[in-house]
Order: sequence, then C-alpha cells, then structure tokens
Amino acid sequence: MRLIVDTDPGIDDALALLFLAAQPDTEIVAVGSVHGNASAQQTAVNARQVLDLAGLTGVPVAVGAWRPLAQPLQTAEFVHGADGLAGRGGLLGKQTWGGESAAEQLVRLARANPGELTLLALGPLTNVALALLLEPDLPRLLRKVVVLVGAVGVPGNLTPYADANAFHDPEAADLVLGGGFTLTAVGLNATEAARADGAWLDALSESSEPRAQFAAAVLAHYVDFYTNMFGLRVATLHDPLAAAITVDPGLATYEQMVVGVELGGVHTRGQTLADLRPLSSDAHIANSFAAGRSPVSVVTTVNADVFLDRLLNTLINPTQV
Repeated sequence: MRLIVDTDPGIDDALALLFLAAQPDTEIVAVGSVHGNASAQQTAVNARQVLDLAGLTGVPVAVGAWRPLAQPLQTAEFVHGADGLAGRGGLLGKQTWGGESAAEQLVRLARANPGELTLLALGPLTNVALALLLEPDLPRLLRKVVVLVGAVGVPGNLTPYADANAFHDPEAADLVLGGGFTLTAVGLNATEAARADGAWLDALSESSEPRAQFAAAVLAHYVDFYTNMFGLRVATLHDPLAAAITVDPGLATYEQMVVGVELGGVHTRGQTLADLRPLSSDAHIANSFAAGRSPVSVVTTVNADVFLDRLLNTLINPTQV
C-alpha cells in the first residue's frame, strides 16, 4: 500500500505515523500538515521529527492549510501541549519548506499515480477539500480515502455533538464526505473503543526501544488529559486506530450510509449527519441532505484488543513487525 498521510501531529497522530512506518508492506509516499492539534507550521515540524525518528528521512512533508475554510482558527494545545507533542515537538524556524502546499502535493501525486495511492487523513479535512477543488477528478485518481472524522449515533468529543476534526472545519468535512471518493470514515463510534489502559501504558514505558520511549513520553501528557476526564489512567488512541484500519480493513466492520456535516446549527455545527432511515424512494432522499450524495463506508465496530496488541508490539519491536 502506498500512502499519502494528511495529519496534524498531535500525540496520537505521532503514534499513527510510527505505526505506519514499521509496516513492511506500506510505503508513506508523502505527508501533508494541517491545522488542528496545533498550527499547520508546527504540525509540519512535528511530522518531520516523527518521520526522522522512524528512519523515514526521505519522505517529503508539505505545509498545509493554516486555517479552516470558513471559520476562525481553533487549535487543541489544551489536549496535546503547546507544541502539539507535549513539549517534545520540533522547533519552529529550524526547518525550510518548499513552495508546494499540502493540497498541491496531494493533487500532483494523485495525477502522477492514478489509481495507486491511498489517502489517510487524520486531521481536519481542509487540505483534502482544497485538493478536491483544485482537481475535480481526485476521487477517481485516488485508490481510496480513509478519514478520521464523525460521530454517528454517539456524542461528540469537542462539543456535545461534533467530533474534533469535523468541528475544526465543518465545510471541508462536508465537502469531502460528499465528494464521491471511495471513502471509509473512522469516527468516534469506533475510536472510543480504542482505549489503552494502565497495563498497556506500563508495557510501553518499560521498553528501551527509542520509538517506544518517545511514544511513552508524549503519551504521559495525553494520559493526564484522559485521566482527568474518566478518572482512570487511560488514553484513547483515535489516530492509530484509523491507521491500523487502513492497513488491515479486517479489524473493523462497516455499514454503507450517506454522511454529511451540519453547517448551520447554533449548537450542532460540525455534527455528523447520517440518514439512517430505510429509504424506499428517490422522493425520500430528495427531502434530506442525502440528495445527490454517494454512500461511504462507516466503521461500526472494531476489534480493539487486536488493534492495541498490534500497536504495542509495533512500538516496542518496530523491526519485527
């Protein structure tokens, strides 16, 4: 599998990159940064740092969208630390970047490799939406797209209704979900099951492998956030689960449904919309947001135990995966 990763590292994004870098049949072709857990510039620096740690020094990183399409920038340092990586992120100003943006990089690579590349989008979908606007044939040019977005039938995590990636750019998320891609959506209804417990965290921290040590160090900040939330020493590993499902779709079950995002609600902006009615006629569809949209694959259940074992083993023994 040849991957383009669009991401906003971010603590769990960093673990996702480390997981992907160790997969023997997976090639990370390029990475694009996006606003979300920190600024797009900071997440680019962080992505570069994590790729270098994993030995992928030749993988290009392009800086992506610095703000959402239609709302002010909001970032999540309160979850991930001031630099997005719990104080262990790269230093701004020490990197030089080319003139190509993440959206332009995505379009260029898709055009050059039609039908060959999979896109894994782990952050707000601004870059993917911009790329779709630049290249209307992008859904045909990409082999498939996996996005970390949505909360179908469950509460949000940034608001009572919206997951973080949809809330950070609702217009982009809605455009991508309705864009006609061969698309899998990994939402909170799946990722909330991917919760590492104290025993898992202890096993990680006891490893002498440099990648495991880095993961344990940045997770300490993340664990504090979730411990305050749940009253238990745990960490929810959203992004690594999406990465694992991309590599092995058999980890999950799926349901085909039309999905969109609420754009106008005062309290529900960013909420994932899914028309779950057993629609019997085009007339019903015409009276819903689903009109003109193709269904996507929504992850409904995951084998969390297998996923957590694989992630831990990958971080502890990355050369033996």
